[in-house]
Amino acid sequence: MPTNKSVSDSPITRFINCRILRDHQLQREDLWVREGRILDPKKLFFDEQGYADVHVDCEGSIVAPGFIDVQINGGYGIDFSLPSEDVNAGVSFVAKKILQHGVTSFCPTLVTSPPSIYHKVLPEVKVQNGGADGAGVLGLHLEGPFISEKKKGAHPQPFIRKFHSGGIDNLTEVYGSLDNVAIVTLAPELEHSQSVVRELSQRGITVSLGHSMANLSQAEEAVRHGASFITHLFNAMPSFHHRDPGIVGLLTSDQVPAGQTVYYGMIADGIHTNPAALRIAHRSHPSGLVLVTDAVTAMGLPPGRHTLGQQVIEIQGLHAYVAGTDTLSGSIATMDKCVRHFRQASGCSIEEALEAASLHPAQLLGISHRKGKLDYGSDADLVFLDDELSIKSTFISGEEVWRKAA
Repeated sequence: MPTNKSVSDSPITRFINCRILRDHQLQREDLWVREGRILDPKKLFFDEQGYADVHVDCEGSIVAPGFIDVQINGGYGIDFSLPSEDVNAGVSFVAKKILQHGVTSFCPTLVTSPPSIYHKVLPEVKVQNGGADGAGVLGLHLEGPFISEKKKGAHPQPFIRKFHSGGIDNLTEVYGSLDNVAIVTLAPELEHSQSVVRELSQRGITVSLGHSMANLSQAEEAVRHGASFITHLFNAMPSFHHRDPGIVGLLTSDQVPAGQTVYYGMIADGIHTNPAALRIAHRSHPSGLVLVTDAVTAMGLPPGRHTLGQQVIEIQGLHAYVAGTDTLSGSIATMDKCVRHFRQASGCSIEEALEAASLHPAQLLGISHRKGKLDYGSDADLVFLDDELSIKSTFISGEEVWRKAA
């Protein structure tokens, strides 16, 4: 039990000898935590006359907000798009494994599937806080089935759908309940899509544009109706063209409503996006870049054949293909690898690389008041890194949940 004069009986932890990512800069100062939240030390000292009960020596580490992965299809043999007798067990298994990669929150992602899969899986995956048992679940990302057949990528064509009318009924018919859904990826050129975009946005569900043949005006219209994300920029969409840049043009569009930001996912695995394209995107719209893994079942497994929803995929080296084709089907990269590759390929600062995996996804989901920052009052979800941005340890709510073996 604490012996200080603090108004709370909960112990106070002081992280010392660290470089904290705060206000877009690495700053040499201590970090104070109580009850899973970051404390303002001035208020602690002067209002409560309190002090630390526990000191943690960070040994010069970089301390950044925990990473947030908003597009991850599975990993370590688990495929979120395939129902099992215990769906939660699979999600929990991946949630535990990704702690070693600095991920403290994520959105389990389902690719295009038949309605029976959604009706089985969606009710089983609940929004929940992270902890010693694994990263927190922020809600599901439903990537499809309302996408373009021409840009289906690894999504199985038989299950691709169109909107038969405006309104949310189209989605509830296919998905069932939307209670635990955080993101829906759809193609904005589909007839009746704009009313769906508007209704999803009004429900607080992030609408992402992807697997699409949309031109720029169609993409801009979707943004005016509330869309705020682009699913894996450059992939599964027409290539940039100077007469009509398509969805890519949203990065510099002057038709985005004032005060609204369009975010975009990047799979910085060195395979899905050429480093030059990564640099073009980052330099044209740095504040919108969100690193995603788009990881599939085979992440963390040896080469061979695995699944992605209803498709068989084949891992060859660092590439994941739809079996028997040259179509890429997600990634096997981990989030910490994406952070390191992004920094190296783009030439960005350490701060920018870390914020692309923490602050920006939190802003995208509207949760930056509690995650993605190390501001006073924020959740104490932390990752300790060395100067090469390798993970040393991961904390959730101020408690260590993973540490690299000595």
